[in-house]
Formats: sequence, structure tokens, C-alpha cells
Amino acid sequence: MLHSTNKEVILGIVVGTTGISLLLLWYHKVRKPRTVMDLPGFLSLSNAFDLMTLQDEMHNDQETTATFQGRQLQILEKLNELLTNMEELKEEIRVLKEAIPKLEEYIQGELGGKITVHKISPQHRARKRRLTTVQSSATSNSSEEAESEGGYVTANTDTEEQSFPVPKAFNTHVEELNLDALIQMADNLRMNESTKMESFELLCDHKEKFRDEIEFIWRFARAYGDMYELSTNAQEKKHYANIGKTLGEKAITRAPMNGYCHLWYAVLCGYVSEFEGLQNKINYGYRFKEHLDKAIEFLPEEPFLYYLKGRYCYTVSKLSWIEKKMAATLFGKIPSSTVQEALQNFLKVEELHPGFSKSNYMFLAKCCIDLDQTDDAVKFCNLAVLLPCVTKELGFNMYREVLKTAVGNPSPGDPLYL
Repeated sequence: MLHSTNKEVILGIVVGTTGISLLLLWYHKVRKPRTVMDLPGFLSLSNAFDLMTLQDEMHNDQETTATFQGRQLQILEKLNELLTNMEELKEEIRVLKEAIPKLEEYIQGELGGKITVHKISPQHRARKRRLTTVQSSATSNSSEEAESEGGYVTANTDTEEQSFPVPKAFNTHVEELNLDALIQMADNLRMNESTKMESFELLCDHKEKFRDEIEFIWRFARAYGDMYELSTNAQEKKHYANIGKTLGEKAITRAPMNGYCHLWYAVLCGYVSEFEGLQNKINYGYRFKEHLDKAIEFLPEEPFLYYLKGRYCYTVSKLSWIEKKMAATLFGKIPSSTVQEALQNFLKVEELHPGFSKSNYMFLAKCCIDLDQTDDAVKFCNLAVLLPCVTKELGFNMYREVLKTAVGNPSPGDPLYL
């Protein structure tokens, strides 16, 4: 009984061991090979995902590059459009700059020659005029007129003149004058440097009433020349010169036999030329000489004309060869003159009006220096210093400069030392 039981136990162990062995064998032959075969499939699937990701990234990069290039092209097109617009704007500005100086003359022609004058600021109009008793008329130009070639200093010149129109209220109390009284008063005010602006304002107040009178027109043009000299602002100077020249043209058109019309038209052409290019500057130089000669023809005893001609001759005598060549190329003729010719004109001024102006003496001295006439140069310098100084250009420093050129640097013990 016991022996039978042991056999059953042993048989059970053998069967169990056999079952376990078969189970292990099945595991190694079936389960493990499947695992080995699935790994390459898994790797292949991973590679497929990587390839898809790379392709997506490359596609995205291509789209980004195309978008960036498109934006660059748009920016370049905008820049090109901007540059084109800038060039067009520059051209428009250039055309406007050329057209504006002619606009005023065109408008005046459309309005039948009516002159639009420069308005004076309320500050200037509010200043009371210090009008003195009317004295004898002085239609001949005084020595101060010769000094108009220099630059003046004025305390009451400002840029407001171009910005503020004159209220009509300022004109309600203007004293009504007849033409003779107006001319006499304007000439008297102009004789004093400090009241030249008042002379100009007086003429402005009566421009509507006497705008067609020749004696008024050329004086009005002359007054604009005075304002050119008094102003220290370049734009104001150009403004005064252009309007004055327009008035001068009107004067010589209506009175071609009036010497004063030609005189002040010539002067204002000289002022306008200061703001022109080389070609127009030379053109205005010829125009200046032409009308100056006409003025001398009609006013042979007017010293101021010979002073201006002397200045012209002296300037032309100092032109360089290249400047003369350019003038000949542009206009077919060469401006010519000599220091000797300039000297004769300045001497003519002294003959007609001894002590005419400090400026005339100084140019006499300059001519004498150029001609090696040192003694005469010193004489004219000494005569110049005796006259009152009207302008900053012809002051004490200019005297010393000319004298220094004539005799060198004087020592403290020298009678010429100043």
C-alpha cells in the first residue's frame, strides 16, 4: 500500500517535470522568435515616422524660404517706389524754385501791372514817425547814396515782415499828401540813414494813389533798394531786390528817357544778381552796364552814376582769365575794363562833387595803390578819414587796411600810426 503510494508520487513529479519542460520548449520555439521578428518591424516603423517628420520639416523650410523671398521682393519694390517718388519730388521742388521768382511778375501782368508790395509788420507801423518840417527838395542823390554799395546795420529789421500783414487800421490815419509834398518828404527822410525805413513806409502808404506816377515809381524802386541794404536777412534781401527790380522795369518801360529810372533799375539788377547762378549773374552784369550808360547819357552831371561806373570798371578789371572766358562763351563778348578807367570815373565823382563819399575816396586809394601811386593813395586815405562813417563797410578798419596796403605797417612813432 505504501509502495503503491510512492510510485504515484514519483509518477506525478515526472509528469510535472515533463510538462514544465514542454512549456519551456514551447516558449523558446514560439514566443521568443516572434519577439525577435517584431523588433525589425518596430525599427522600420520608427524610421518611417522619422522620414515623414524630415519631409515635413523640409517642406516647411521650403515654404518659409519662399515666403521670406517674397517679402524681400515686396520690400525692394517698395524701396524702388519710394526712390522714384523722391526723385519726382526733387524735380518738382526744382521746378517750383525756378517758377516762384517769375510768379510775382506773371501775377502783376495779369492784374494789369498792379504792384504787390511787401507788408510791414505792425511793430514797424506802430512806431511813430518823426517827421520834420519839410525842407527844400533834394532830388539829386546825396553822398549817402554812394554808400548804398556797402551793408547797413539796422535795429528794426526782423523776419516778421514776411509773416504779418498790415491791418487796415494802421492806414486809416495816414496823412493825405499830394505828389509834390510826398516826394519832398520822402527825399528828406531818405537823406538820414536812421529814417530811410520811414521813407519807405511813407511811400508804401501812398502806393495805391500814385502807382502810375513816374516820379513815384522810380522812388519806390529806390526805396526797395534801401530796404535791401537795411535788411540783414538773405530771404528779405532777395524779396526786396526782386520787387524793386520789377518796379524798375515798369519805370523804364513807361519813361525810357528818364535817367533816374535807368539808374535805379541798374542798381536793383545788381542786387538781384547776388542770388543768381553764374550765367544769370553775368547777364545781369551786362544789363547793369547798359542801363548805367543810358542813365549817364540822360544825367551827365550826376556824380553817383560815375561812382557806380567806377565800381563796375574796377570789378571787371579784377576778373580772372577763366571768368572772362566763361562770359565770352555764354554771351559771345568779353567784359573789359582797366584800373585806369575806374580811376577816371572816381576822379569824375570828386570833380562833380568834392567830398562826395568816404567810399569814393577809398576806391580812389585802391586804384592808386594798383597803379603804384602811393603818395596819392595816402592822400585819399587821409581825406576819407575826415568824412563821417556811414556804413560798417567803410569804417575805420577799412581805412587802416587800405593805408596799410599803401605804406605798410606804420610804427607807433609814425605820423600815419592810428
